Amino acid sequence: MKRAGVDIRRALASDWPAWAQLRRALWADCETDLAELQHMLEEDGTVLLAFAQGQAVGLAEASLRHDYVNGTSRSPVGFLEGWYVIESQRGRGIGRALVAEVAHWARTQGCSELASDTALDNAQAQAAHKASGFVETERVVYYCMGLDAPAA
Repeated sequence: MKRAGVDIRRALASDWPAWAQLRRALWADCETDLAELQHMLEEDGTVLLAFAQGQAVGLAEASLRHDYVNGTSRSPVGFLEGWYVIESQRGRGIGRALVAEVAHWARTQGCSELASDTALDNAQAQAAHKASGFVETERVVYYCMGLDAPAA
């Protein structure tokens, strides 16, 4: 699919090097081996890549979530798990085009809602979500308690 001057398509196993590079740019400590990509392509999800002049410039990873997703009212929900456009290509509509393709994919999976999240302090990602049509539904702070030691 051609959108925003780029080609967007579902990732293939042969796209592993490009996918891994974009994924590491988004999450420095994430898994990027070929087996991980193949697993994602076989599960209830999709991995989309955006290419400009043959170079991978953007990534969107989405899944179907059947459990409760904050701010949604139905199940399953399409969930934008990861979304990234290289800095030199930002502001050109590539991120919005990736979200549009994820939304199309989610509709084909029977979803009527697409959800996502980002960190409370990531103003740039929040602005990108709003520019792509997302509406903020709530703010949450997560907590964790280690169980190796008795609670105070």
